[in-house]
Amino acid sequence: MSTSTAPDDIADPDLHQAMSRPIDTPKAEPIRMRTLVLLRWFAIGGQMAAVIVAWMMGIGFVKTPIILLIAASITMNLWLFLRPHKRTSPGRAVRQLSFDLVQISTLMALTGGMANPFALLVLAPVTIAAASLNARQVLALGLATVALISVAAVFGLPLRDPDGQILRMEPILAVGHWVALVIGVVFFAGYAHRVTAELSDTSGALFATQMALSREQRLQHLGGVVAAAAHEMGTPLATIKLIAGELADELRDRPDLHADAIALRDSADRCAAILRSMGRAGKDDLHMRAAPLRAVLEDAAQPHMDRGPLIEIHAEGPVIHRDPAIIHALRNLIQNAVDFAESRVVIETQVTQGALVVTVRDDGPGYPPHLLSRIGDPYLTRRAEAQRGSYEGMGLGLFIAKTLLERSGARLTFANGGPGAMVSVRWPLDRIRAQDRIALAHNPTFDA
Repeated sequence: MSTSTAPDDIADPDLHQAMSRPIDTPKAEPIRMRTLVLLRWFAIGGQMAAVIVAWMMGIGFVKTPIILLIAASITMNLWLFLRPHKRTSPGRAVRQLSFDLVQISTLMALTGGMANPFALLVLAPVTIAAASLNARQVLALGLATVALISVAAVFGLPLRDPDGQILRMEPILAVGHWVALVIGVVFFAGYAHRVTAELSDTSGALFATQMALSREQRLQHLGGVVAAAAHEMGTPLATIKLIAGELADELRDRPDLHADAIALRDSADRCAAILRSMGRAGKDDLHMRAAPLRAVLEDAAQPHMDRGPLIEIHAEGPVIHRDPAIIHALRNLIQNAVDFAESRVVIETQVTQGALVVTVRDDGPGYPPHLLSRIGDPYLTRRAEAQRGSYEGMGLGLFIAKTLLERSGARLTFANGGPGAMVSVRWPLDRIRAQDRIALAHNPTFDA
């Protein structure tokens, strides 16, 4: 079998539509100004502590410019604290991080350049930017960081020991330190930006899934309301038809009124027929909130029945909750099996020790052993399409299925079954079993 659905391969049409439509939600702040201010206070505290310790050790450095730079950061923080609260825009965040970058780089240049053991802190602004801003802004801050590091390396003022001797770093070590900082800019910025982007994509996919499932649940609830309404409207319609029939008999000598009474009776018949049809559909929807286990599995497998591999369902079990989230998750597992099966996919069930187990297995190549423990994690690969016989295309499909099933109380186990791969979904019976619903009574007849 293999692996998972493609990242953008959504089996449920409602879910596909929900994910393809723009979601009108207000954009969150890239990073809260309060967070930037708090981080800057930590930086100020560390800078002041480093200056005091160096002064106590007798290290020689230019004190006035350094104190002025620290005072500038304190002033900036106090100004932001006293201003009315405003949402942080990407532009404001870039300006604040640029200020921090310039301040830290200048401190680094005034305190030994590459010889400063705290030079690594110059990476903080670009790392924060990578976790909260877009790629273009991160790239701009990254290039600025490399440029400022280079300036500090070339024009940095040396430190002096208590005897007045210049504290120097061997040129080869200074070059190595510069290279390490440049690599740090690329690594920390790239890593933070990638992780943040993946978390954002995952949140968006789960939000779209929840929207589609919520819509389906509302439609099911509406079916129950329709059934109840059709049932309750039957009696007044029967009364209207009865009175209309009596009026028609009484008004036979008044052709104009007799025709109106006949039309009223026929309209009541038409309304009764419409309500009977709605009531049958509504009762079906109401009952489908709970269904036999086999019916739920057939519903999940239906979109993939004609895709090539034979799907066999061997299922005997109780009536369970027909939750749209469970159906969509099982559909993703079945789709994954079909994608990688050679000729057959088997779905089996077992009720044992107070639990219901559903197993989906195929006769494909199986899961690669080195990824077996990570199956169900998002973004194992970024391929857009699954390919038979390889472990490509591992995206959000299994991650969403695993998340939805775990929310329903299930536990998933992925394994290789020889041949092929299999996934077992295990629910406690008290979490998945549903009570049969009693059908609503038939609407009153109008023939009496």
